[in-house]
Amino acid sequence: MTKTDKDIKPVNLKERPKETETEIDERGAFQRQPNRFTTPFGDGDGELKAIAGKYRLFWARGCHWSNRAAIVRELLGLENVISVNQVGHSGDPERLKYGWEFSYNDDRKDPETGAEYLAEFYYRADPDYTGRSTVPALVDLDTYTVANNDYHRLTNYFETAFKPFHKENAPELYPEELRPDIDNLNDNVLFPFINNGVYRMMFAQSIVAYDEAYGDFFNTLDVFEERLKTNRFLFGDYVTDSDIRFFVTLARFDTHYYRNLGPIKKRISEYPNIWGYARDLYAIPAFKNNTYFHDIARGWDKKKEKLFVDYNSRFADDLDFDAIWSQSQERSYLSKIPDQKFLIR
Repeated sequence: MTKTDKDIKPVNLKERPKETETEIDERGAFQRQPNRFTTPFGDGDGELKAIAGKYRLFWARGCHWSNRAAIVRELLGLENVISVNQVGHSGDPERLKYGWEFSYNDDRKDPETGAEYLAEFYYRADPDYTGRSTVPALVDLDTYTVANNDYHRLTNYFETAFKPFHKENAPELYPEELRPDIDNLNDNVLFPFINNGVYRMMFAQSIVAYDEAYGDFFNTLDVFEERLKTNRFLFGDYVTDSDIRFFVTLARFDTHYYRNLGPIKKRISEYPNIWGYARDLYAIPAFKNNTYFHDIARGWDKKKEKLFVDYNSRFADDLDFDAIWSQSQERSYLSKIPDQKFLIR
């Protein structure tokens, strides 16, 4: 039930800061803002408690940081435990300056909380907050404040703290014996070189910073291309948390990221092993259900009145992304049990 206005602490909205003005260092390199709400989930003092119905996940179709939380939520069967809604942009310049809004709802308000902007939950939690209001944001429905926006760890909390609420035979995405290796790959390779690597290229304000990010990204793809020659997934036979983190960047590179870059070394579809691997993951319903290719790819110039209009604005709506990503791939032979993509215990 939506709370009344008297129950909700009012907030004063602030304009969203621009990455290229507030997150660039002296070298012209992009330095992503730290997450503000990082209290972990657990049973210790001061930690957040996993409680069914207490939290609502907000995510955006175009944002891979939040896309992975939506995928994990469905894979683990947490749909009735953590409610969800999507944020976006209505296209109204006056509304755009406040960041993510509830543009998919008819009245531009989240039906559960009545909020118009994601930022409301941030400023209610911290009136002095000066950063961008980002997704994923896990909001406490008792207080209408952000409980956690730590995209580094949020999927891990879904996989561990929320385990009592997992569906029967839910996949082990974060098996205990692999956690040190998964954390190492996530934190020291996938985040700096792949997930954030594309943004380091897109937001770079010096060619030196751009070239550095470019090298990190494509060199790492070369390493993964070799790794996936003999491994069906990053850690062998079964999908793990790391695969979800890799997938969400792969799903956006050929469809969106490329148009904000200079000459690229290769498209994702030109890496045979990575491209087959990405399609293997897309065949899993939770990946497909939470990947909105047309929203990711759609161009900015909707009127198409200029002489030169970018490719995506002209053609994205005409492309059958599902057919492209559903092309057959022969990778099941790499698994001991070809028909089983998940570790089930």
